[in-house]
Amino acid sequence: MKNIAKRINVNRRIRAKEVRLIDPEGKQLGVLPTLEALETAASHGLDLVEVAPNVSPPVCRIMDYGRYKYEQSKKLQESKKRQSTFQVKEIKLRPRTGEHDFQVKMRHAKRFLDNRDKVKVTVIFRGRENAHTDAGVALLQRVIEETSEFAVVEQSARKEGRIMIMILAPK
Repeated sequence: MKNIAKRINVNRRIRAKEVRLIDPEGKQLGVLPTLEALETAASHGLDLVEVAPNVSPPVCRIMDYGRYKYEQSKKLQESKKRQSTFQVKEIKLRPRTGEHDFQVKMRHAKRFLDNRDKVKVTVIFRGRENAHTDAGVALLQRVIEETSEFAVVEQSARKEGRIMIMILAPK
């Protein structure tokens, strides 16, 4: 909200010699000297607000600046509310992860996906397991089958060094 106040010139902060004036009802009053525009705004009991500073002459409107700032902050809040935010949660597995541990990890993945977060499934290989990446691929395939009803594969399995990564997104 503070950066709105910095960018918008109001009343005496308007530095142009002439401005294109718009009255409170939205009618154009033409190009007037800034002092005359300020007097017109004062006669209406409102502020002179520069709405288009980059044109020549700048466009100024007679309005209640406090109400304008309030409406701008409401629009900003509304746009932030509509933005969808998500996080990437990670689940780490090993090729020899036990059945119970695997089911616990799948419950976590389901909970993350229900919260509209993405899930990064990582299979970590150690020592001789590195030679058997087919076990990791099979494990990731099983993860896909377990989560198929509520998730879609956003990034298929790929191996990076001693880890294999796959990303799931909510349906």
